[in-house]
Amino acid sequence: MPRRTALLTIGLAAGLFSGLFGVGGGTVMVPLLILWLGYGEREATGTSLAAIVLMAAAGAALHGAYGNVHVDDALLVGIPAIGGVLAGTWLQQRVSQRAVSLLFAMVLVAAAVELLVP
Repeated sequence: MPRRTALLTIGLAAGLFSGLFGVGGGTVMVPLLILWLGYGEREATGTSLAAIVLMAAAGAALHGAYGNVHVDDALLVGIPAIGGVLAGTWLQQRVSQRAVSLLFAMVLVAAAVELLVP
């Protein structure tokens, strides 16, 4: 698959999942950037975070138009999340890419089990 087509497909899938389930960057974009385009974990994460800015703004605006956004709660979650992303990025730069991959895989498996087992 040509690079541009792969990137467009990844973006479409991430946007679809983001709008439908509230996820898309870490769970869709990062694995596909790694598998389809050979990105390293760090580059996939950074690229995904940059793309999420655009996706989140569009998704929040549209959900806001439907009345689905609690702005005060979003701020209470989002402001501390900035500290979390700074700490997570700092930590990611200091552990091996293999460790990041294994931790990410464990998170995805745990999320899958949580969704499948009532």
